[in-house]
Amino acid sequence: MRHLLLLPMAWLLAGCPVDFQGWGGMKQQPKALPYRESTFFADERVMRQPPAGTVPRSRRGQDRFFLTGKDTPDGGYVESIPLTLTREVVESGGKSFEIYCAACHGVLGDGVSRVARNMGLREPPSLVDLPEYPDGYYYDVITQGYGLMPAYAEKLTPEQRWAVVAYVRALQESQRAGLEDVPPEARPQLMKEGPP
Repeated sequence: MRHLLLLPMAWLLAGCPVDFQGWGGMKQQPKALPYRESTFFADERVMRQPPAGTVPRSRRGQDRFFLTGKDTPDGGYVESIPLTLTREVVESGGKSFEIYCAACHGVLGDGVSRVARNMGLREPPSLVDLPEYPDGYYYDVITQGYGLMPAYAEKLTPEQRWAVVAYVRALQESQRAGLEDVPPEARPQLMKEGPP
């Protein structure tokens, strides 16, 4: 008998719109709808002007090739980095490389790292031994990801991604360079230091 009384009571409580401590659940939500009035702001408008310096995610004001690494309608890659290459640009690319890339690709970009050794399925490639891809290809891979590599578009700005490409190019050149590529005035110091 007791169970029969509990059944209608549970049915009534389940459908009852109870207001607990002044909170009506999801029925009354404090939200602003576009093109509606609001008492929250003094001018009673919901739609607000973005703060100064706000950049839209699409960055429509910039060149498409700078944002995508591609410069032709069929998706051809940009051949060279669209930044003025300075020591600071390459060094900032090196910092970003060490944070985001070195764990898998190795500090020298040679694909030798603790993470790479433990990846049984597919090891990260050596960036030093890759075929000659255009700079836009590297930028696109950093932006979109490739294979097991995640995309870094959310973590690195376009400028930072191009700086990483510049650093990768510097790594490639440094690993392929011979003594004849070193300026004559720097050779004695290099010979004195010896191999690492």
